[in-house]
Amino acid sequence: MASPPAHRYKLVFFIPPSSLAAAKSAIFATGAGSYPGPGHYTEFRPGEGAKPNIGTVGQLEELEEVRCEILCVGRDIARKAVDALKRAHPYEEPAYEVYKLEDF
Repeated sequence: MASPPAHRYKLVFFIPPSSLAAAKSAIFATGAGSYPGPGHYTEFRPGEGAKPNIGTVGQLEELEEVRCEILCVGRDIARKAVDALKRAHPYEEPAYEVYKLEDF
């Protein structure tokens, strides 16, 4: 019998652009940011089988941003990602939201 798929969550946060790279690195280190689909995307980097609209397979694509949304597969990963964000964020109280995603 196959195990049920892990719940998916979306971590959304707001951060000064100068601090974004460090926060993303800390969050990605928890396992967040990987999408278990056919494109094998991790850390906004398209993997083998991906057909990116912008960028190239295997290469990290970065655009200026101040709002960041990261997929977290599993509640434990979502909690670890939030903890990492709090440690890496330059503000004492970072603004963030976590949404539980539904599969329709």
